[in-house]
Amino acid sequence: MATEATFTIPADQFPLGTLFKQLPGVTVELERIIPAQDVVVPYFWVRGTAVEDIEEAFHDHPGVKKIQLVDSVEDEYLLRVEWTLEYDGVISTLMETGVPLIKAVGTNEGWTFDIRGDDRRDIAAFQERCREKDISIMLTKLHALTPIDSETQAALTDTQQEALVLAYERGYFNTPRDVKMVDIGDELGISQQAVASRLRRGISAILGSTLADSDPPE
Repeated sequence: MATEATFTIPADQFPLGTLFKQLPGVTVELERIIPAQDVVVPYFWVRGTAVEDIEEAFHDHPGVKKIQLVDSVEDEYLLRVEWTLEYDGVISTLMETGVPLIKAVGTNEGWTFDIRGDDRRDIAAFQERCREKDISIMLTKLHALTPIDSETQAALTDTQQEALVLAYERGYFNTPRDVKMVDIGDELGISQQAVASRLRRGISAILGSTLADSDPPE
């Protein structure tokens, strides 16, 4: 089953992290990554500084083949950087293992990456390859993608869906449970009783949506 994972790495473990040394207050968000024959071309947004400072920050970086401004919206800038594949880091590991990058956001505090694999084995293979390369990644979230059809999703309120998704991701429905209801309440900022009510009503809504129109057993 398709699986998504979130992991973090220190700011300096990713090539774009060199930007934070000169501009510690900026935020970087990768738009997409396109593999080419001999370069990796990431498109990324930068917020919190002037575009001239961004270009200057990369001027002497040995791994930068080319950098150019693509677009700007108010104080946010979309840039494209071509990196040589000599930098054997997270991007090249994603390409090597065939794990797609969904999103990446970086600040001076570190990077957060969201990736997706066909199953958990893909995520595990990526983690193992990072360890072999001494890339300091830390897994913070892992969950299987469970599609919800439109009718079922429509039957849930936003708060019910939020509680159900969080409970599932944290392992509340596992046997034995990986988390207590009070912990889910703390994370949502609501009482344990409110969590119980949302889960109960949400499960009831799902059962009503999925079973009401199902054919009875023969």
